[in-house]
Amino acid sequence: MASDPHQLHERHLASAQQSLEAAEKGQHHSSYRLAFADNAFLMQDELRHVRLQLEYLKPQLVLEQHNINATIVVFGSARFLSPQQAQTALALAEKQLIETDSAEHRLALKRASRQLDNSKYYAASQQFAALATRFSCCKPDYAMTIISGGGPGVMEAANRGAMDAGGESIGLNIVLPKEQHPNSYITPQFCFQFHYFAIRKMHFLQRARALVAFPGGFGTLDELFETLTLIQTKKSERVPVILYDQAFWQRLINFDMLVEEGLISEEDVELIQYADTPEHAWQLISDFYQLET
Repeated sequence: MASDPHQLHERHLASAQQSLEAAEKGQHHSSYRLAFADNAFLMQDELRHVRLQLEYLKPQLVLEQHNINATIVVFGSARFLSPQQAQTALALAEKQLIETDSAEHRLALKRASRQLDNSKYYAASQQFAALATRFSCCKPDYAMTIISGGGPGVMEAANRGAMDAGGESIGLNIVLPKEQHPNSYITPQFCFQFHYFAIRKMHFLQRARALVAFPGGFGTLDELFETLTLIQTKKSERVPVILYDQAFWQRLINFDMLVEEGLISEEDVELIQYADTPEHAWQLISDFYQLET
């Protein structure tokens, strides 16, 4: 009887996992451990290039296996609260001030009031991500998956909006001295953690078909200007770069001054678009790619 032809295509060499399981049965000095299973060995400075490669490959392979080829990157402050959280914080600050009128509590009330006002960015990020994800769910051939930094604030809102719309989203978290946990709205199999900022930023931009930057601090500015630099220098194809809340961004960055000083060209300013509503931000992306919404 002929052999099963499928056997011709089955694996016939032991896998790394099988070797690892076999090696773990004995008690040996650390020098005897398989190199890829020896954490002390992998953590040496001389192995940094290997860790960089592994940190790049892990998300790369997972996203390729799930056919995720196009993303919309959402940046913004981790410090913004949801409207519900901000309202609760304001009520608590008001209560504390009534109980004890002090400079400390007056300052706390002022901060809580500002947080409530800024919670509009959380709501807008959530609404924008829901709009984009709803379109992607309806038209999978043109799907663009929401990707965020995986933390709280605007990032959480973006992942939350994608979940609200019944879709998946990606979170790229980073290990920081002040512990940052991934938000609970990221699709679990697309929740990644990084040590190297450079590799994390590469994954942000590698599949990016648009970038929406909400108000934020150093991290948001870093990611925004890296994107603009890559497009300006033709290292990246042009994609929509949308700054949410035109008044905020024009107060923060004087692009016209850079043109006047000859530091950037007038054409460089055209790489940036502004939006003041989630609907407008999504419309700018739809118009760029001529999507039928």
